[in-house]
Amino acid sequence: MMKNKKKQFLLLFAAMIILILGVFWIINGNLDIQLRKIDVISKNIPEDFDNFKIVQISDFHNTKFGRDNQKLVDMIKKAAPDIVVITGDMIDARRLDIKTAISLAQELVKIAPTYYANGNHEARIKEYNGFKENISACGVFVLEDDHLEIVVENSEITLIGMSDPAFYMEETDKKRAAKIEEQLSRIIPDNENYKILLSHRPEIFESYVQHKVDLVFSGHAHGGQFVLPKLGGLYAPGQGFFPSYYSGIYTKENTSMVVSRGIGNSLMPVRINNKPEIIVAELVKR
Repeated sequence: MMKNKKKQFLLLFAAMIILILGVFWIINGNLDIQLRKIDVISKNIPEDFDNFKIVQISDFHNTKFGRDNQKLVDMIKKAAPDIVVITGDMIDARRLDIKTAISLAQELVKIAPTYYANGNHEARIKEYNGFKENISACGVFVLEDDHLEIVVENSEITLIGMSDPAFYMEETDKKRAAKIEEQLSRIIPDNENYKILLSHRPEIFESYVQHKVDLVFSGHAHGGQFVLPKLGGLYAPGQGFFPSYYSGIYTKENTSMVVSRGIGNSLMPVRINNKPEIIVAELVKR
């Protein structure tokens, strides 16, 4: 009898330890931000942009890593980027905190030229125009269906920002694909430059390929939220269960797309096996 009680106690104790470790692992996975390095290799990269370093921030959702996001800022400083790109959802429409997003923008422009394209959460708030004006006043280049050239020595690349489709249509819009095609046709300039597109949505990768964009920075998928061993991300907005594009770099023909796991959370407040990340993408001419 005593042996059975002792065995039950040991099993219960072991289960409690496993549960505590599991909870600690999940919490740590949500609070420990990673710096992820990705090489973008292409023969089309101009000579003067070889080893050009781009830090990508996506899906910030007014998150805080340390006081005034100092942990985040320090990591980006250490990466020493040539530019910083923000690919949407700087704020969270469900728990609006514009001040935190603006505060981060003020720090980013001190590190490197910073470029921003919006996301679906920005489309949901009536305060968006004021937010846009504020980050622009900080020195952030806001790209809404617009482009500009970045020059290094004797070479230049074209950087394009695509406004999120949520600004002009509902997700259930039957003409959605046609509208996106029209939007891309209108905003991508007809030049011979290496083209980088900032677009929140990875699910329209095939459209980026068709429009011959060289490199896309995207987010929105939150890394698949729960990452299952061997199966990958469980769910992503716009893609549903087991999404095709949720984390890392994807290449088809001459187009590469970098999809950030993002920094913050929104509707689903917990990530599993899917740490928040800052991406450092280095252009490599090869």
